[in-house]
Amino acid sequence: MRFPGKRRSKHYFPVSAKGRLSFETDFNSKENVYIVGIDQLLVDIEIDAPTDLLKRYKLSPGESYILPDHIVEELYQDCLENDKILGQYAGGAVGNTLHNYSVLSDDQSFALGTICENIKVGDYAFKYICSTSSKVDFSYLQPCKGQMARAICMITPDKERTFAIGKGIMNQLDESFIPYELIKNSSALLVTAFLLRDHSAPLFKATLKAVSIAKKYKVPVVFALGTSSLIEENRDFFFDFVKENVNVLAMNRQEAHALLGIDDPLLIGQAVLDITDLALITDGDQGLYMASWACKQKARETKDKLHSKSIENYNQFEYSRGQLKEHCKEPIKIYSHINPFMGGPESIENTNGAGDAALAAILHDISANVYHRKLLPHSIKHDGTYLTYSSIHQLCKYANRTSYEVLKQKSPRLSRNLPVKEQSLEESYWDM
Repeated sequence: MRFPGKRRSKHYFPVSAKGRLSFETDFNSKENVYIVGIDQLLVDIEIDAPTDLLKRYKLSPGESYILPDHIVEELYQDCLENDKILGQYAGGAVGNTLHNYSVLSDDQSFALGTICENIKVGDYAFKYICSTSSKVDFSYLQPCKGQMARAICMITPDKERTFAIGKGIMNQLDESFIPYELIKNSSALLVTAFLLRDHSAPLFKATLKAVSIAKKYKVPVVFALGTSSLIEENRDFFFDFVKENVNVLAMNRQEAHALLGIDDPLLIGQAVLDITDLALITDGDQGLYMASWACKQKARETKDKLHSKSIENYNQFEYSRGQLKEHCKEPIKIYSHINPFMGGPESIENTNGAGDAALAAILHDISANVYHRKLLPHSIKHDGTYLTYSSIHQLCKYANRTSYEVLKQKSPRLSRNLPVKEQSLEESYWDM
């Protein structure tokens, strides 16, 4: 398990009278720390899309649509003939996040879903496996007859992305392929709203079974909202699902508005904490926000300047670590915000996968906390029961930096870990 983000070792393994490390501590011991994610395995096909292409297929910019396979094939052939295809990449929101998590943590994750029964060199399933980190374990995938799903990602001149998805076999995951013990012993279970779009699909029941296992054994359930139109279609269902099952909710501002009817990011965070424990809200060129619960007795005040927006002095306790509300003797809501890293890339190739990358950083921090607690249970870092290893202030920095790396490239997946030393940053950027 690589340390989450760039930091001085004293933060990760603090040396003090109470927490001094034994010389016998084996940092290379194989701890059983991993995350599990359920995904609709698919290939992203990015195309350079003129605005009239969306109008021709009656698609609204920025949304995600399920289209008949023959329509997706027609769209694909149209773009192929007109030389509009920019690239073909392994995709899927959870697939992207698991890959990025394993790149960041240099550790194992497990993917659940369906894949072609027969894989041939050069086909979509082959490309998917070859384009995914070797530390993402595919041992539990369900083999199915049929074609792998495709997502045509149409990037318009304003860099907005619109998805047209051909389902293929992506919704055929049967609940018998949900591994009980694997989820029971994981550090987190990652699912998205896309998995719950079709209530009649086998995937819907399989997802609910996985979530019920995680909930039974108090494995944090991490939920990404997906797309605003999907949430609007079934708002009450998703609201109740989050309230009953979810610990960490990730979304952009538009998706949050669809769920809560609130547009202000801080007020979104405030409302989300009434139904869950930690929130990640991405807000385009305004950066990202985090909100969490913390125990008042353990809360740490910021050393930075206090800021007020819709919530006065909202960042007062941003140096605190995230906790589940049930673990707080006297729970308080804490918030943090960060502007885009270095103002954002000079040239944004596309926004596909930036939110997934930010969430991967959060998951890395959550699993690193589990790893550290298993390795050093008596460390002063574990004087309470925490969800995250780092403060939400530090987490904002890590998620922000990871997201930047994806924004400046064409692929939604990290090709390598973050630089060890940032030439553009002072050491103080990573201070707690």
